[in-house]
Amino acid sequence: MRMMKFPRRYLIVILTFISTSVCYIERVGFSIAYTAAADAAKVNQSTKGTILSTFYCGYACSQVPGGWVAQKIGGRKVLLVSFVLWSLTCALVPLDPNRVVVLVIARLLVGVAQGFIFPSIHTVLAQWVPPHERSRSVSLTMSGMYLGAAAGMLFLPSLVKYRGPQSVFLAEAALGAMWCLLWFNYASDPPRSEHPKATAAGFGESLLPVKGSQKMKVENGGFSAKTVNIPWKKILYSLPVWAIVVNNFTFHYALYVLMNWLPTYFEQGLQLSLQDMGSSKMMPYFNMFIFSNIGGVVADHLIIKRIMSVTKIRKLLNTVGFLVASLALMAIPVFRTSGGAVFCSSMALGFLALGRAGFAVNHMDIAPRYAGIVMGVSNTAGTFAGIIGVDLTGRLLEAAKTANSDLSSPESWRTVFYIPGLLCIFSTVVFLLFSTGERIFD
Repeated sequence: MRMMKFPRRYLIVILTFISTSVCYIERVGFSIAYTAAADAAKVNQSTKGTILSTFYCGYACSQVPGGWVAQKIGGRKVLLVSFVLWSLTCALVPLDPNRVVVLVIARLLVGVAQGFIFPSIHTVLAQWVPPHERSRSVSLTMSGMYLGAAAGMLFLPSLVKYRGPQSVFLAEAALGAMWCLLWFNYASDPPRSEHPKATAAGFGESLLPVKGSQKMKVENGGFSAKTVNIPWKKILYSLPVWAIVVNNFTFHYALYVLMNWLPTYFEQGLQLSLQDMGSSKMMPYFNMFIFSNIGGVVADHLIIKRIMSVTKIRKLLNTVGFLVASLALMAIPVFRTSGGAVFCSSMALGFLALGRAGFAVNHMDIAPRYAGIVMGVSNTAGTFAGIIGVDLTGRLLEAAKTANSDLSSPESWRTVFYIPGLLCIFSTVVFLLFSTGERIFD
């Protein structure tokens, strides 16, 4: 029997999965390496919060431009350039916590470069993936973030211990360079012949960027210029878009606070060593990887079997994910053991990832042609969550340290985890009221 040809779109999904993994290895890696260097240099918590949040300032600036550029010239090209830029920055910048200006500029540059990545990925996936495969394709791609974070938490503390913090930057740059070679050699735009019903289905070559000189055939046999006007006003005034935006903000507030401050919580809140915790410290992110893919498979199964409408499926998964996560987040400071903290943070991040099968795929439900742009708008909100949450947490902890002399008491951390917990409840209500799974942008 002839071997079945491996569909090209699966290769694209695998490559985007690897790209998100590498991006989050970089983000977790900086947090681990900088925290080690900053603690050795006696940098205070407020300053650490400022440096850790600088990335998100650059990241916020390039989200909407990233979606616009991907729409105009194609996500495939933008994705490659973005990876090259942030990898070079990691390779060339020294990690010295006393050179604050250099670190701020470097993190801004990395943030700007990575800000183009996720809108570009959504543009690429909208072009390649048919509607009935989108939930699991997006979930698999985005779960790369969590597998990358888990790998970073597992391996990078040892790299810092034996090779020093600077070695993390070089390892991240090498991973970025290897991915660039893979993408350059194997990525392509979808050909028309592979998706003959692309326009009707809302994916394929019909969503590719159109050059200014390109023309399209019309009914009377003539030709007319094909232009795409982005409905900015309709996007910005759309309640379903704002439902996505609010949930993206909450998801990333919780994720970025835990990603940047969980190492500090383990080491100063629970008096544990990351090196001594073994593989347990990566379980919260590994749990996200598992639950994200479960959510995608369940959502696509329900869609294919027509058990529920797309709108109800998105709302169900989003609600379950965010409500369970809210309870787990608020329970973290209650448990004062390594096992309790790992369990609660794993439940919180795992069910947040499950919720991504609700709000995160919804970009392509309501606006497949403008998925990168809507993603850019909502991810800008998520990035502001990083700026606000990471910096605010540093200030809260500095105030708690002043009041309690150290950060070992649960009272020092209660507000830190209650804020994202309450935001999860609020976001659930917003998504239930205003979201839809129907296509609302032509």
